[in-house]
Amino acid sequence: MAVFRGTFLGLVVVTLVVSATLSAAHPEGFNFGWGSRWGSKPSTDHHGGGHAPAGGSHGLFPQFYHSSCPQVNDIVISVLQRAIGKDPRVAASLLRLHFHDCFAQGCDASVLLDNSMTILSEKGAAPNVNSLRGFAVIDEIKAELEEACPLTVSCADIVALAARGSTVLSDGPNWVLPLGRRDSKTASVKSSNSNIPSSRSNLSTLITAFKRQGLDETDLVALSGGHTIGVAKCSTFKRRLYNQNGNDQPDSTLERSYYFGLKSVCPSRGGDNNITPLDFASPARFDNTYFQLLLMGKGLLTSDQVLLTGNGRKAAELVKTYADNERLFFQQFAQSMVKMGNINPLTGLKGEVRKNCRRVN
Repeated sequence: MAVFRGTFLGLVVVTLVVSATLSAAHPEGFNFGWGSRWGSKPSTDHHGGGHAPAGGSHGLFPQFYHSSCPQVNDIVISVLQRAIGKDPRVAASLLRLHFHDCFAQGCDASVLLDNSMTILSEKGAAPNVNSLRGFAVIDEIKAELEEACPLTVSCADIVALAARGSTVLSDGPNWVLPLGRRDSKTASVKSSNSNIPSSRSNLSTLITAFKRQGLDETDLVALSGGHTIGVAKCSTFKRRLYNQNGNDQPDSTLERSYYFGLKSVCPSRGGDNNITPLDFASPARFDNTYFQLLLMGKGLLTSDQVLLTGNGRKAAELVKTYADNERLFFQQFAQSMVKMGNINPLTGLKGEVRKNCRRVN
């Protein structure tokens, strides 16, 4: 119990020092571009994990801005370094923003659109309302890109680039990112509500939701590993503590000391907006500790722990594999991020390149 409480106090320290840590880990040049490093043979990063191969499906390719805006990656990373330095939670927020965008009518930046006479914003959908963050960072990236390369880089690509950059700046894997997405002129609250799985989902529901997007069980487990960074509100897991199955009892899969620690943060009444790390061991570092915690019964959300306990042999085996092998997790996470980023993008003459990510042109 003392160790658990110490971990939560340690998060405050992590928040204060993470800016210096990021600067030390990544002092210069993030070579996210399209030079020889992105050749057909994947190179190796500082974790020993390979880069995911570049995808060319759906008309997307990594060199899309090679001539029209060669500085796109430098601008994205510069803004991210400042934003994450001020608020380390931003990294996880931007990674989640990409997921919520792609799962609602494809990776088209529809999630960024505000309410208007013609748009009912996805920001008001149940999985997003008072939950999604990072919009101001996307706005800042877009503003700098508009100054450097007017009406060239889409908001959809900015979201994808920000997700990758946030992962790398958190000491996670890098990957070759296909680009060329265009921005939607519509949004779909209905798609957000029906396609984005809840934190209370069981394994079967999660597998079905991912399959609907062309993603398999391996993608599900690998992408769930993104919960190695970030926090969650008590409202997303309080049911596990007090009434998991409608019988006023906690989730039996919760490790006992972890359960009591969570109760101290999230009382049975009130405190719904209190936050706690998804991975309390290393909340600001992208690593495989998330999977190690699942093996100990210390997954925060129902949708986390069911990867191990949800009667899915493949998912459980993948959790054990990634807990033991960070390199393999990084490789699969990168591949699954590329795959997710290819969900129904708008290319060619479809959609538009918004000047302001919050509204159609």
